Amino acid sequence: MSNISPLAFVHPEAKIGNNVTIEPFVFIDRDVVIGDNCAIHSHASIIAGTRMGSGNTIYHSAIIGADPQDFRWKGEQTYCIIGDNNKIYQQVIINRSIREGEATTIGSDSFIMAQSHIGHDSHIGNHCVIGNAVKIAGDCRVGNYSILSSMALMHEKCHVGEWVLIKGGCRINNNIPPYVIMAHNPITYFGVNAFILRKGNKSEEAIDDIARCYRHIYQCNTSIFNAIKRIEADVNPSPERDAIIDFIRNHDLNIAALPLEMM
Repeated sequence: MSNISPLAFVHPEAKIGNNVTIEPFVFIDRDVVIGDNCAIHSHASIIAGTRMGSGNTIYHSAIIGADPQDFRWKGEQTYCIIGDNNKIYQQVIINRSIREGEATTIGSDSFIMAQSHIGHDSHIGNHCVIGNAVKIAGDCRVGNYSILSSMALMHEKCHVGEWVLIKGGCRINNNIPPYVIMAHNPITYFGVNAFILRKGNKSEEAIDDIARCYRHIYQCNTSIFNAIKRIEADVNPSPERDAIIDFIRNHDLNIAALPLEMM
């Protein structure tokens, strides 16, 4: 049984799971699915097309599944899909997709802090932290276990890999490969995200290999094409090494923070 305030509006077509708390002045639109054990705090709005898993907490004045802020959207049926056990804080806005039948997605166990914005068709992985007032444009991707610190700005169609830390206020204007720290404006390679990797039980050998890979990429004054060749010759195959190489190749060697002469 759920606890729904009589001062909330819940559309009769919305599907509400068990043990859901809906506080006063919440708006739940039609064509919404909310899983078990969720809590929706006052003044939050859950808009049509939202599909939410279990155990999520939506804080005051957040808007989930908002209409996309894009001229290309002409009213198509689109979605916002939220996984399980996320905390989505005050005044967060998450837009639906602009493409018929497609979705903006948030994984599970993520922490999306106040006043952040996630644009249409973006995909946030599992165990992510999106800091206060982070702005993520449309068609972006953030990999699992990544952290975008407060007021980071992510441009359209950029991809942040897994286990990445973006320092506060950075402007992400290109793809960020996995396992790194990026800082400053213009964005700059700041090292390997070793502290968080250790928290994730990555071995010291794996972290050392990651660091060797990025020395070739960012610190050897060679082209990214040659850097990959050096990594393949110098670093033994491993899931981490291969993830770095695959990410760079899958993005046509186009990653952030490379000096022009190295591109």
